[in-house]
Amino acid sequence: MRKVLMSVAFACCGFAAAAETVAIAALGDSLTQGYGLIEQEGFVPQMRQWLAAQGADVRLINAGVSGDTTAGGAARVEWTLTPDVDGMIVALGGNDVLRGIDPAVSRANLDAILTAADKAGVEVLLVGMEAPGNYGPEYKAAFDAIYPELAAAHGALYAGSFFAGLNAEGDPDAARALMQSDGIHPNAKGVTRIVENLGPWVLKLVERAAQGQ
Repeated sequence: MRKVLMSVAFACCGFAAAAETVAIAALGDSLTQGYGLIEQEGFVPQMRQWLAAQGADVRLINAGVSGDTTAGGAARVEWTLTPDVDGMIVALGGNDVLRGIDPAVSRANLDAILTAADKAGVEVLLVGMEAPGNYGPEYKAAFDAIYPELAAAHGALYAGSFFAGLNAEGDPDAARALMQSDGIHPNAKGVTRIVENLGPWVLKLVERAAQGQ
């Protein structure tokens, strides 16, 4: 780590005390940026509020760019990793799937992002994306495998799916009610579900970043 944080005490449901604010950059696409929502309803503002409610002293930076692919993330990761950034959430790949990009290309781009974080000494939470079945089983298997395999290779935290929180009840109709009219982006209530699901993983990222592990 480029910044050593001392005297950090972690309580069971949050952080009892921290010597210095932990800075986390959320590198992503429109899902991170907050497409179609007013600012306070987006992923980053809602995650900030969730983390604060857990007592975590975190500065969460919105590094989401609508329409970005893994190639776009790889192109801008170097200037996202400023010296004050302690950790990074990586949530990219949805636009690769929408464009039918070769999974090998997506893998190489995500690998480059994680390699840049490794070199910078920045802890990472890699958030998985899943391909639909319309490209065939081989495409889906190759794409879905990217995230757990790269997380293991780089020692990053891994959350299985950005959208996992939307279908907690196993009811497709209920999940659709949490999406905007385009069927791609979550509405404000959907973001809340996503944040509740991913929040514990982000807390683990903050803990890792603070301890410099």
